[in-house]
Amino acid sequence: MSKHAHEMVKPWPAPALDAESAWRAILAIRDWIRRNDGIACGLSVGFPAVDAEPWVVPGRADCALVWLHADGSWSTARPPDRRAALLLDLYMPMCRAAAATRTSLVVAHLGQSLDGRIATVNGSSQWVTGSADIVHTHRMRALADAVLVGAGTVHHDDPALTVRHVPGPSPLRVVIDCDRRLDADRKVFTDGAARTLVVCAEDSIAAGGRTVGQANVLGLPRNGRTLAPSDIVTALVARGVRFLFVEGGGVTVSRFLQAACVDRLQLTVAPLLIGSGRPAISLPVVENIALGLRPRVRHFALDSDVMFECVFRD
Repeated sequence: MSKHAHEMVKPWPAPALDAESAWRAILAIRDWIRRNDGIACGLSVGFPAVDAEPWVVPGRADCALVWLHADGSWSTARPPDRRAALLLDLYMPMCRAAAATRTSLVVAHLGQSLDGRIATVNGSSQWVTGSADIVHTHRMRALADAVLVGAGTVHHDDPALTVRHVPGPSPLRVVIDCDRRLDADRKVFTDGAARTLVVCAEDSIAAGGRTVGQANVLGLPRNGRTLAPSDIVTALVARGVRFLFVEGGGVTVSRFLQAACVDRLQLTVAPLLIGSGRPAISLPVVENIALGLRPRVRHFALDSDVMFECVFRD
Protein backbone atom coordinates (compact mmCIF):
# COMPACT_ATOMS: atom_id res chain seq x y z
CA MET A 1 0.00 0.00 0.00
CA SER A 2 1.36 3.42 -0.93
CA LYS A 3 1.96 6.10 1.61
CA HIS A 4 -0.94 8.14 0.26
CA ALA A 5 -3.29 5.13 0.25
CA HIS A 6 -2.35 4.36 3.84
CA GLU A 7 -3.15 7.92 4.89
CA MET A 8 -6.54 7.77 3.19
CA VAL A 9 -7.73 4.85 5.32
CA LYS A 10 -6.87 6.52 8.62
CA PRO A 11 -10.03 7.08 10.68
CA TRP A 12 -11.31 10.64 10.84
CA PRO A 13 -11.32 12.18 14.32
CA ALA A 14 -14.72 12.17 16.00
CA PRO A 15 -16.62 15.43 15.48
CA ALA A 16 -16.86 17.77 18.42
CA LEU A 17 -19.96 17.71 20.56
CA ASP A 18 -21.99 20.74 19.48
CA ALA A 19 -24.29 22.99 21.52
CA GLU A 20 -27.49 21.49 20.10
CA SER A 21 -26.48 17.97 21.15
CA ALA A 22 -25.32 19.21 24.56
CA TRP A 23 -28.66 20.93 25.17
CA ARG A 24 -30.57 17.80 24.10
CA ALA A 25 -28.52 15.81 26.60
CA ILE A 26 -29.21 18.32 29.38
CA LEU A 27 -32.96 18.21 28.64
CA ALA A 28 -32.91 14.40 28.64
CA ILE A 29 -31.19 14.30 32.03
CA ARG A 30 -33.61 16.88 33.46
CA ASP A 31 -36.61 14.93 32.14
CA TRP A 32 -35.26 11.70 33.66
CA ILE A 33 -34.84 13.43 37.03
CA ARG A 34 -38.43 14.72 36.88
CA ARG A 35 -39.88 11.30 36.03
CA ASN A 36 -37.83 9.56 38.72
CA ASP A 37 -38.66 12.03 41.49
CA GLY A 38 -35.22 13.56 41.82
CA ILE A 39 -33.15 10.42 42.36
CA ALA A 40 -29.50 11.50 42.65
CA CYS A 41 -26.91 9.41 40.83
CA GLY A 42 -24.57 9.48 37.86
CA LEU A 43 -26.51 9.63 34.60
CA SER A 44 -25.37 8.58 31.14
CA VAL A 45 -26.93 10.13 28.02
CA GLY A 46 -26.62 8.59 24.57
CA PHE A 47 -27.94 9.25 21.08
CA PRO A 48 -28.54 5.90 19.30
CA ALA A 49 -29.03 7.43 15.84
CA VAL A 50 -29.18 10.71 13.99
CA ASP A 51 -32.34 12.66 14.91
CA ALA A 52 -33.31 10.01 17.48
CA GLU A 53 -34.45 10.96 20.96
CA PRO A 54 -31.68 10.71 23.55
CA TRP A 55 -31.92 7.98 26.15
CA VAL A 56 -30.72 8.08 29.74
CA VAL A 57 -29.17 5.24 31.72
CA PRO A 58 -28.37 5.65 35.43
CA GLY A 59 -25.03 4.46 36.71
CA ARG A 60 -23.51 3.60 33.30
CA ALA A 61 -20.51 5.45 31.90
CA ASP A 62 -19.61 2.93 29.21
CA CYS A 63 -22.41 4.01 26.83
CA ALA A 64 -22.26 7.74 27.49
CA LEU A 65 -22.15 10.54 25.00
CA VAL A 66 -22.58 12.88 27.99
CA TRP A 67 -22.07 11.81 31.58
CA LEU A 68 -23.35 13.68 34.66
CA HIS A 69 -21.26 12.66 37.64
CA ALA A 70 -22.66 12.40 41.15
CA ASP A 71 -20.80 15.56 42.23
CA GLY A 72 -22.35 17.67 39.46
CA SER A 73 -19.33 17.62 37.14
CA TRP A 74 -19.59 16.21 33.63
CA SER A 75 -17.61 14.43 30.96
CA THR A 76 -18.21 13.64 27.31
CA ALA A 77 -17.22 10.90 24.85
CA ARG A 78 -16.35 13.57 22.26
CA PRO A 79 -14.66 16.87 23.03
CA PRO A 80 -17.29 19.62 23.31
CA ASP A 81 -16.99 22.80 21.31
CA ARG A 82 -16.88 26.11 23.16
CA ARG A 83 -20.65 26.70 23.21
CA ALA A 84 -21.39 23.13 24.24
CA ALA A 85 -18.90 23.33 27.11
CA LEU A 86 -20.53 26.56 28.32
CA LEU A 87 -23.97 24.90 28.41
CA LEU A 88 -22.67 21.85 30.25
CA ASP A 89 -20.72 23.97 32.76
CA LEU A 90 -23.73 26.17 33.45
CA TYR A 91 -26.65 23.73 33.57
CA MET A 92 -25.28 20.33 34.63
CA PRO A 93 -24.68 21.39 38.27
CA MET A 94 -28.28 22.62 38.44
CA CYS A 95 -29.54 19.28 37.12
CA ARG A 96 -27.49 17.59 39.84
CA ALA A 97 -28.84 19.99 42.50
CA ALA A 98 -32.41 19.36 41.32
CA ALA A 99 -31.78 15.62 41.58
CA ALA A 100 -30.30 15.87 45.07
CA THR A 101 -32.84 18.14 46.74
CA ARG A 102 -35.35 16.59 49.11
CA THR A 103 -37.55 19.70 49.09
CA SER A 104 -36.88 22.35 46.46
CA LEU A 105 -34.21 24.10 44.43
CA VAL A 106 -34.81 27.85 44.09
CA VAL A 107 -32.79 29.78 41.51
CA ALA A 108 -33.36 33.53 41.05
CA HIS A 109 -32.24 35.66 38.11
CA LEU A 110 -31.96 39.37 37.37
CA GLY A 111 -30.43 41.30 34.47
CA GLN A 112 -28.86 44.60 35.49
CA SER A 113 -26.72 47.48 34.28
CA LEU A 114 -23.14 48.10 35.41
CA ASP A 115 -24.51 50.50 38.03
CA GLY A 116 -26.94 47.95 39.45
CA ARG A 117 -30.20 49.04 37.78
CA ILE A 118 -32.79 46.68 36.32
CA ALA A 119 -34.98 49.39 34.82
CA THR A 120 -35.32 53.14 34.38
CA VAL A 121 -37.27 55.25 36.86
CA ASN A 122 -40.50 54.73 34.87
CA GLY A 123 -40.00 50.95 34.66
CA SER A 124 -38.56 50.58 31.14
CA SER A 125 -36.44 47.40 31.14
CA GLN A 126 -36.63 45.83 27.65
CA TRP A 127 -33.87 45.06 27.20
CA VAL A 128 -31.16 45.79 29.77
CA THR A 129 -29.22 42.63 28.93
CA GLY A 130 -28.58 41.17 25.48
CA SER A 131 -30.03 38.32 23.48
CA ALA A 132 -27.73 35.68 25.00
CA ASP A 133 -29.16 36.38 28.46
CA ILE A 134 -32.70 36.21 27.07
CA VAL A 135 -31.92 32.77 25.61
CA HIS A 136 -30.43 31.78 28.98
CA THR A 137 -33.67 32.68 30.79
CA HIS A 138 -35.60 30.52 28.32
CA ARG A 139 -33.24 27.62 29.02
CA MET A 140 -33.80 28.12 32.75
CA ARG A 141 -37.56 28.06 32.18
CA ALA A 142 -37.22 24.79 30.28
CA LEU A 143 -35.29 23.20 33.15
CA ALA A 144 -37.54 24.51 35.94
CA ASP A 145 -40.85 23.08 37.12
CA ALA A 146 -42.20 26.60 37.61
CA VAL A 147 -41.20 30.17 36.77
CA LEU A 148 -42.26 32.86 39.26
CA VAL A 149 -42.57 36.63 38.89
CA GLY A 150 -44.12 39.43 40.88
CA ALA A 151 -47.10 41.54 39.89
CA GLY A 152 -44.84 44.47 38.99
CA THR A 153 -43.07 42.45 36.30
CA VAL A 154 -46.39 41.40 34.76
CA HIS A 155 -47.71 44.98 34.93
CA HIS A 156 -44.67 46.59 33.27
CA ASP A 157 -43.51 43.88 30.83
CA ASP A 158 -46.58 41.68 30.19
CA PRO A 159 -44.28 38.64 29.70
CA ALA A 160 -45.40 35.31 28.25
CA LEU A 161 -42.99 33.32 30.51
CA THR A 162 -42.92 30.44 28.03
CA VAL A 163 -40.02 28.65 26.30
CA ARG A 164 -39.77 30.05 22.78
CA HIS A 165 -36.07 30.55 21.97
CA VAL A 166 -34.87 27.00 22.71
CA PRO A 167 -36.32 23.47 22.60
CA GLY A 168 -37.90 22.41 25.87
CA PRO A 169 -41.13 22.38 27.86
CA SER A 170 -42.76 25.54 29.22
CA PRO A 171 -43.09 25.44 33.01
CA LEU A 172 -45.96 26.30 35.31
CA ARG A 173 -46.22 30.11 35.43
CA VAL A 174 -46.62 31.57 38.93
CA VAL A 175 -47.57 35.21 39.51
CA ILE A 176 -47.50 36.78 42.98
CA ASP A 177 -50.35 39.29 43.15
CA CYS A 178 -51.04 39.67 46.85
CA ASP A 179 -53.93 42.14 46.53
CA ARG A 180 -55.26 41.02 43.12
CA ARG A 181 -54.40 44.27 41.36
CA LEU A 182 -53.51 42.90 37.93
CA ASP A 183 -55.99 43.10 35.05
CA ALA A 184 -57.22 39.80 33.64
CA ASP A 185 -56.14 40.69 30.08
CA ARG A 186 -52.41 39.96 30.64
CA LYS A 187 -50.75 37.31 28.44
CA VAL A 188 -50.15 34.86 31.25
CA PHE A 189 -53.87 34.85 32.03
CA THR A 190 -55.22 34.67 28.47
CA ASP A 191 -52.85 32.96 26.02
CA GLY A 192 -53.33 29.38 27.25
CA ALA A 193 -49.68 28.64 26.37
CA ALA A 194 -48.92 27.07 29.76
CA ARG A 195 -50.58 26.43 33.09
CA THR A 196 -50.72 29.54 35.27
CA LEU A 197 -51.19 30.02 39.01
CA VAL A 198 -51.86 33.34 40.76
CA VAL A 199 -50.74 33.45 44.40
CA CYS A 200 -52.58 36.01 46.49
CA ALA A 201 -53.65 36.73 50.06
CA GLU A 202 -56.48 34.52 51.32
CA ASP A 203 -58.65 37.52 52.14
CA SER A 204 -58.56 38.74 48.52
CA ILE A 205 -60.10 35.57 47.08
CA ALA A 206 -63.69 36.34 48.08
CA ALA A 207 -63.82 39.54 46.02
CA GLY A 208 -61.89 38.27 43.01
CA GLY A 209 -62.87 34.61 42.79
CA ARG A 210 -60.64 31.57 42.23
CA THR A 211 -59.71 32.24 38.61
CA VAL A 212 -58.13 35.08 36.64
CA GLY A 213 -58.85 34.48 32.98
CA GLN A 214 -57.52 30.96 32.41
CA ALA A 215 -55.34 31.02 35.54
CA ASN A 216 -56.14 29.37 38.86
CA VAL A 217 -55.81 31.26 42.13
CA LEU A 218 -54.11 30.08 45.33
CA GLY A 219 -54.66 31.95 48.59
CA LEU A 220 -52.05 32.09 51.35
CA PRO A 221 -51.99 33.82 54.76
CA ARG A 222 -50.70 37.37 54.79
CA ASN A 223 -47.30 38.14 56.24
CA GLY A 224 -47.81 41.82 57.02
CA ARG A 225 -48.55 43.54 53.70
CA THR A 226 -47.08 40.73 51.61
CA LEU A 227 -46.80 36.94 51.42
CA ALA A 228 -43.95 35.03 53.02
CA PRO A 229 -41.60 33.56 50.38
CA SER A 230 -41.22 30.42 52.51
CA ASP A 231 -45.00 29.92 52.45
CA ILE A 232 -45.01 30.30 48.65
CA VAL A 233 -42.19 27.77 48.21
CA THR A 234 -43.89 25.29 50.57
CA ALA A 235 -47.22 25.63 48.73
CA LEU A 236 -45.53 25.07 45.36
CA VAL A 237 -43.59 22.04 46.60
CA ALA A 238 -46.93 20.55 47.69
CA ARG A 239 -48.01 20.94 44.04
CA GLY A 240 -44.99 19.07 42.72
CA VAL A 241 -42.62 22.02 42.08
CA ARG A 242 -39.12 20.83 42.94
CA PHE A 243 -37.19 23.38 40.84
CA LEU A 244 -38.45 26.97 41.08
CA PHE A 245 -37.04 29.71 38.84
CA VAL A 246 -37.66 33.20 40.29
CA GLU A 247 -37.29 35.45 37.28
CA GLY A 248 -38.13 38.83 38.77
CA GLY A 249 -38.48 41.53 39.40
CA GLY A 250 -36.07 43.14 41.81
CA VAL A 251 -38.55 43.46 44.70
CA THR A 252 -39.59 39.81 44.44
CA VAL A 253 -36.02 38.50 44.17
CA SER A 254 -34.93 40.71 47.09
CA ARG A 255 -37.75 39.37 49.29
CA PHE A 256 -36.85 35.77 48.49
CA LEU A 257 -33.17 36.52 49.12
CA GLN A 258 -33.89 38.26 52.44
CA ALA A 259 -36.01 35.29 53.53
CA ALA A 260 -33.10 32.90 52.77
CA CYS A 261 -35.25 31.14 50.17
CA VAL A 262 -32.73 31.38 47.31
CA ASP A 263 -30.22 28.59 46.67
CA ARG A 264 -28.61 30.27 43.63
CA LEU A 265 -28.80 33.89 42.47
CA GLN A 266 -27.89 34.70 38.87
CA LEU A 267 -27.00 38.34 38.16
CA THR A 268 -26.32 39.13 34.51
CA VAL A 269 -24.47 42.43 34.17
CA ALA A 270 -24.74 44.34 30.89
CA PRO A 271 -22.21 46.96 29.67
CA LEU A 272 -24.74 49.73 30.23
CA LEU A 273 -24.96 52.73 32.57
CA ILE A 274 -28.49 53.90 33.37
CA GLY A 275 -27.52 56.41 36.06
CA SER A 276 -30.70 56.25 38.11
CA GLY A 277 -33.57 53.84 38.17
CA ARG A 278 -34.82 50.73 39.89
CA PRO A 279 -32.17 48.82 41.86
CA ALA A 280 -31.57 45.14 41.26
CA ILE A 281 -31.26 44.06 44.91
CA SER A 282 -32.56 45.87 48.00
CA LEU A 283 -31.80 44.30 51.38
CA PRO A 284 -31.88 45.58 54.96
CA VAL A 285 -29.01 47.85 55.99
CA VAL A 286 -25.96 46.22 57.59
CA GLU A 287 -23.51 48.26 59.66
CA ASN A 288 -20.57 45.90 59.31
CA ILE A 289 -19.31 44.64 55.96
CA ALA A 290 -18.78 41.21 57.57
CA LEU A 291 -22.56 40.87 57.83
CA GLY A 292 -23.00 41.06 54.07
CA LEU A 293 -23.77 37.93 52.07
CA ARG A 294 -20.64 36.38 50.56
CA PRO A 295 -21.62 33.34 48.46
CA ARG A 296 -19.45 31.12 46.33
CA VAL A 297 -19.48 32.60 42.81
CA ARG A 298 -19.24 31.19 39.29
CA HIS A 299 -19.19 33.50 36.27
CA PHE A 300 -19.99 33.02 32.60
CA ALA A 301 -19.63 35.20 29.50
CA LEU A 302 -22.95 35.64 27.68
CA ASP A 303 -21.70 37.51 24.61
CA SER A 304 -21.04 41.06 25.86
CA ASP A 305 -22.76 40.42 29.21
CA VAL A 306 -21.28 38.62 32.21
CA MET A 307 -23.43 36.43 34.42
CA PHE A 308 -22.41 35.91 38.05
CA GLU A 309 -24.02 32.91 39.69
CA CYS A 310 -24.00 33.22 43.48
CA VAL A 311 -24.26 29.80 45.13
CA PHE A 312 -25.67 29.94 48.67
CA ARG A 313 -26.48 26.23 48.96
CA ASP A 314 -25.48 23.27 46.77
